[in-house]
Amino acid sequence: MTFFLQLLLLCCICISWLHSSDQNSTYQNEQALRDAISEGSQFLLQNQNEDGSWGTAQQTKGLNIYAPIPGAHQAFRLAVTALSISALLDVQKDNLAFQDTITRGKEYLLENLGNLRRATPMAIYNVWSHAYGIQALVRLYESSTDKEEIKKIRGLIRQQISMLQKYESIDGGWGYYDFNAQTKQPSGSSISFVNATALVGLKEAEEIGITVPPKMVQKALDAIRRQRLPDHSYLYGEYLKNKPRRGINRPAGSLGRSHACNLALQVWGDKTVTAKVHKICLDRLVNRNGWLDMARKRPIPHESWFAVAGYFFYYGHLYASLCIEKLPINQQADYQSKLSQILIPLQEKDGSWWDFPFYNYHQQYGTAMALISLKRCLP
Repeated sequence: MTFFLQLLLLCCICISWLHSSDQNSTYQNEQALRDAISEGSQFLLQNQNEDGSWGTAQQTKGLNIYAPIPGAHQAFRLAVTALSISALLDVQKDNLAFQDTITRGKEYLLENLGNLRRATPMAIYNVWSHAYGIQALVRLYESSTDKEEIKKIRGLIRQQISMLQKYESIDGGWGYYDFNAQTKQPSGSSISFVNATALVGLKEAEEIGITVPPKMVQKALDAIRRQRLPDHSYLYGEYLKNKPRRGINRPAGSLGRSHACNLALQVWGDKTVTAKVHKICLDRLVNRNGWLDMARKRPIPHESWFAVAGYFFYYGHLYASLCIEKLPINQQADYQSKLSQILIPLQEKDGSWWDFPFYNYHQQYGTAMALISLKRCLP
């Protein structure tokens, strides 16, 4: 009997130790998360331009993407600024040390976003700025107490929605190039993840009482559905509809797009996107993360396996973090932990994250996207 009592006591001690060890590990993981968020926030604070924006056209390399001046860089800077504002409002809204930084970014956005148009009939990078601009403006609206400022923000959101209407593809949705007829209403292909980005922003605008044109939304949703494959992958763009099994459209090539497209469909009421679908795609992201990681920091877009481009890395993880929030509460923690374990080790010594050398915008947008993702990994 004594032996069995001793064995029982030993088991109780082991269980207690394991529980204590698990609690300590959880604490250490949470502390690592908060430390990474703090360092990333400091990077954005220290790298804000004097005019309140983030990002510049400097740090060129031998091979640069097509970026006709000045319109392309106006679009890049505004999109990156919007993302940076959203990130800081997510993680530092109540921190007094960041209030001036957020205010300066807000003033830049309010002053310049309404004047943005496409750079050329071919280069329509401004659609990114309109989409991310709407999301930043929604967050600014939610944090503002000034009636005049609130009125101005809501007016600018409506104007950004009208810009998305103006640059809507004739097929529905949006693309960032028009390689076809370069018409007044873009004739270029609808791009799945651009549609998703805009639709997520438009839903946030609708949730604060802004009217969103139902026909524009429906056409963009239809365009995403046309690009959805049975394995929950999505075409890069509708121009690839006759080549659905090209590498870029297969699960590994779609890792950075699937979450954004799933989320956009779900928030607009598509019942086919369920927790099960999210888990299938999240498991792919975790288990096949190497396909995205091999493209990270490569200087040529789509040069990696499955034609993955580096700039899909943090974009893909951002929307994955938003999809985790759509899971039942008791299923979120495991994915939060796995996502943070992917992102935290990739933080640079200066506190930034980046995935694609892109003038002087890459550290800023990469850091903003990582911060938004990590915020959603906190317990």
